[in-house]
Amino acid sequence: MLQTETTGTFALGGDLKINRLGYGAMRITGEGIWGEPKDRGEAVKVLRRAVELGVNFIDTADAYGPEVSENIIAEALYPYPKDLVIATKGGFARSGPNKWEMVGRPEYLRQCVEMSLRRLKLERIDLYQLHRIDPKVPVEESLSALKDFQKAGKIRHIGLSEVQPAEIDQAGKTVKIVSVQNQYNLSDRRHESVVKYSEEHNLAFIPWFPVASGKLARPGGPLDQIAKKHNATVAQVSLAWLLHHSPVMLPIPGTSSVQHLEENMGAAKLQLSPEEWKSIESAAGKNKGS
Repeated sequence: MLQTETTGTFALGGDLKINRLGYGAMRITGEGIWGEPKDRGEAVKVLRRAVELGVNFIDTADAYGPEVSENIIAEALYPYPKDLVIATKGGFARSGPNKWEMVGRPEYLRQCVEMSLRRLKLERIDLYQLHRIDPKVPVEESLSALKDFQKAGKIRHIGLSEVQPAEIDQAGKTVKIVSVQNQYNLSDRRHESVVKYSEEHNLAFIPWFPVASGKLARPGGPLDQIAKKHNATVAQVSLAWLLHHSPVMLPIPGTSSVQHLEENMGAAKLQLSPEEWKSIESAAGKNKGS
């Protein structure tokens, strides 16, 4: 078990205690997040190994595949451990590899929720996230549909993805928001204001694409040097920094390989000195935008 004692926990929605280093299930699909994975058996093994390593927060979406990720999660883990929290999302329609279209119409979202419940073999989804706010549909209409499911006991908590603080405030007038999922990592901190907002309002901040890239992570670069010093990888240092950076941060690194999964989970054990954290921050500032 690499979790809990090293990463700490977070109370999602105030009542769901989860280990802060989770698993993102986007990569257990085919190329372009479309169709079946190359090795479905390995995908099943990855999910089961993640739970063995202490992961009790798995993030997915109906658009991953589409449907494929949710189906494999149920195949691998149902009946689920009592403490496992599965978060899914709806609001993206798919027409092919790497093709995504925002659809926030209430009738579409109602179908999304019902189908996710069926595929995941759940009576209630612990965290349901609006995958994107559809600019063609008032967000109040989209969220009202999800609120109806919450009142019916089919959704426990509701979250948002790729939003700014003003949009979270607006959404909060319709339904209680407990989480935000935005792209964020050490070399891409455009959503720093959302991280701070999440801290102030005790929202879970779920960074997708959590591993640093670009000049900061290049061979011989600042992260690579620190990683080698600790016999770690750049990915591990990137994830460890996220856990260190904010107590509301819930990284969800994804992979389709058991070996890579175990490597990612090793970030939970990585301990850096205050000086090393400062050097990482300094390097990130110098490489801003690269």
